[in-house]
Amino acid sequence: MSVTVSIPTPLRSFTGGRDAVPVAGATVGEVLDGLLAAHGGLRRHLVQDDGKLRNFVNLYLNDTDIRQLESTATAVSAGDVLTIVPSIAGGRPATETDLPKLSHAEVLRYSRHLLLPEVGLEGQRKLKAARVLTIGAGGLGSPLTLYLAAAGVGTIGIVDFDAVDLTNLQRQVVHGTSSLGRPKLDSARERLLDLNPNVNVIGHDTRLTSENALEILRDYDIVVDGTDNFPTRYLVNDACVLLGKPNVYGSIFRFEGQASVFYAKEGPCYRCLYSEPPPPGLVPSCAEGGVLGVLPGIIGCLQAMETIKWILGAGDSLVGRLVLFDALKLRFRELKLRKDPNCPICGDHPTIHELIDYQAFCGIGAEPEYAGPEISVEEFQRERAVNGAELVLLDVREPHEWEIAHIEGARLIPLSQLPDRLNELDGHAEIVTQCHHGSRSMKALEILRGAGFGKVRSLAGGIDAWAERVEPGMARY
Repeated sequence: MSVTVSIPTPLRSFTGGRDAVPVAGATVGEVLDGLLAAHGGLRRHLVQDDGKLRNFVNLYLNDTDIRQLESTATAVSAGDVLTIVPSIAGGRPATETDLPKLSHAEVLRYSRHLLLPEVGLEGQRKLKAARVLTIGAGGLGSPLTLYLAAAGVGTIGIVDFDAVDLTNLQRQVVHGTSSLGRPKLDSARERLLDLNPNVNVIGHDTRLTSENALEILRDYDIVVDGTDNFPTRYLVNDACVLLGKPNVYGSIFRFEGQASVFYAKEGPCYRCLYSEPPPPGLVPSCAEGGVLGVLPGIIGCLQAMETIKWILGAGDSLVGRLVLFDALKLRFRELKLRKDPNCPICGDHPTIHELIDYQAFCGIGAEPEYAGPEISVEEFQRERAVNGAELVLLDVREPHEWEIAHIEGARLIPLSQLPDRLNELDGHAEIVTQCHHGSRSMKALEILRGAGFGKVRSLAGGIDAWAERVEPGMARY
């Protein structure tokens, strides 16, 4: 039978970077022998010359110290987890030689770190040895990667497939005006290496999916979630739980942010906090709802801080705690989180053992089809020129968006008010709904169709497409 041996961070260099190794055996002793036979470099760190366990190493079978059982003679069963726990607190390496050396230039660069007893020379070498993966090079990923690079984290992986857009620069400070149109990975890599040429920046130019997530995450020690959508957030969580990796979480919206560390081996995971996602469209994205530019800087810096603390083994991590930040009130709150025994992936009886279809889980693709066609901005312009008096352009954005830019002759009724203001519209009129990019206007179309309005279409691409292709002088946001 095979059990899983959990390898602590200081010893992973002897298992090819893996944090968990399957080993066959009927007892703890047989499993240990099999582990040492496959990974001989572990021998001097775990056992003495006579084969007995070293006094500074403990073994836990599931949640119980084997010294409270039958020691190495304890029988094991398929699915058991044998955890190696070095007795040195903070995850310190078994020997100093396991950590990379610092050059004289690096000692000077990190001198303010070295003066801190909680960091020191050994802590800085831990940072250099660490491998951190960030999901996204956007609002959260920008400050996060900048401070990880500045701190000397040796390997920084970035997953992103987007290009730099002008609307990004209000908050995505790792990019600049000169990077417009370039892949974010290239822009971020160039900036990080300029900040600290000693770090290794690995780009993963792809969308994270159930097919590639485990392969990508497997090679890193810590995963930092800088995503902006629910399918990827649940995907990152589940992959981290299955791989036994910490997930440094952050999220932002308008003036509020959240941060925590999810680590199923010691506390709750993201599913314990939010067992299911909101229905599609209920929680708007930053592109629809906006975000204060400095907010991701604050939350991203909290994520960087938690990541660095985790690497150093210093302080109290946010495992089991959720930090809420309100920028308008400049107030932090802390909530305690508990592991959900019924959690489908990290609870007492998990039902999720592999990555699933997260688009379907979050209801994307399962929304009701809208009973009406879209109309392109060019086609709308032509129709308006012929029978403009017969067309009603219904803008369903918010008033503050209307102030930025609006199409001449449009009528403003925000989407949230539309169900209560249907009586203001002519049921026989030909209506074209319009918003920023087209998502809200399709929801408005559905509301109008459901209320009996028969001649309704949605402006494809919204006012942004109009500004790009019809009225280039219009302000875009």
